[in-house]
Amino acid sequence: MAASLGQAVRHHWGLRDDILFLNHGSYGATPKAVLAEQRRWQALMEENPVNFMRRVLPPALAQARVDLARFLRADPGDLGFVENATGGVNAVLRSLDFAQSDEILVTSHGYNAVKQTVHFIEEKTGAAIKIAEVPFPLDGPGAITAAVTSNLSDRTRLVILDHITSPTATIQPLKELIAVCKSEKRLVLVDGAHAPGMLDLDVPAIGADFYTGNCHKWLCAPKGCAFLWVAPDRQTGIHPTTISHPFRTGFAEEFSWTGTRDASASLSVGATIGFFDTIGGLPAVRAYCQGLATEAAEMLSSAWGTPIGTPASLRGSMAVIGLPERFRDIPVQEVLDGLWERHRIEVPVHHFGGDPWVRISAAPYNHIQEYEVLRNAVLAYSGTASDRN
Repeated sequence: MAASLGQAVRHHWGLRDDILFLNHGSYGATPKAVLAEQRRWQALMEENPVNFMRRVLPPALAQARVDLARFLRADPGDLGFVENATGGVNAVLRSLDFAQSDEILVTSHGYNAVKQTVHFIEEKTGAAIKIAEVPFPLDGPGAITAAVTSNLSDRTRLVILDHITSPTATIQPLKELIAVCKSEKRLVLVDGAHAPGMLDLDVPAIGADFYTGNCHKWLCAPKGCAFLWVAPDRQTGIHPTTISHPFRTGFAEEFSWTGTRDASASLSVGATIGFFDTIGGLPAVRAYCQGLATEAAEMLSSAWGTPIGTPASLRGSMAVIGLPERFRDIPVQEVLDGLWERHRIEVPVHHFGGDPWVRISAAPYNHIQEYEVLRNAVLAYSGTASDRN
């Protein structure tokens, strides 16, 4: 199967031939066929905008919700479309009533935009953010569970957990974490930004109260396609961040209309899911991407003499690898510019816990030779102007 992916399928995407795109995780990349489906919906909308918004869009969006719900093993009535996972987090946090005595627990590996949203709630309501410090690198899930468990208190109202962390590319032990939170009767919101497509999801079985995920990343949908799932017994009082005509008509209905917008990304989700059948099926794609991420991470770690941030059991289609010691004092932007301007490599570099790391993504169109170019570029990097000329 590996031979039929990688370079052999890159033509399905519109990526430039002269770049090494090793950062699928940030914004995804949408196949040409899916973009064509999105443009079809947009053209249909512009043929008669009134007819489209009033007669075409409602049943079409309902069908798109059915398509996505089937993929997530969820009930369509428990899903609402949002533009991105951050929007899903905002909808939940802005809908819940927090008191000054409440705490919202997040982890140190959490996404910054989510933490900033909690800080906003903190300023508006007086509820306090509490950060569970999770060590890194990790040798297993125990440290994650211990950090979250030890920070639960009588004040904890909501726990926000990442399904897969952004800065450290770690698959969190959700089953164990949610079991602990539920035993303490705490609400749980899962930020699943990276999970749809990368992992085989049964969202209701996860056991959270709220789950939000992006479809534009590892499912390769157009940008602007994401979802919020809410457990049936928690839907009362949960509203989109923009209140419009369907207010108080039901959870799914409220999220179906938040004012005039281009819904073509959400309408294309069925085509997005179906696309993977044209390149071998999503299970085979997942296996390829996860195998490639492991192979590339081990190769880079060995060449650079640095650790991989997490064990294979906590990795999916991304991995975080330490950069050599000399990168510790080189500004991140300088490294990013050097890799891009000299080698046309798109890959995120950041400091975490005081150490420099690179996060690689392995998408269906990537292949091991691309990571070899990254390996050699880092080995040759001196941080001087010559690296960028």
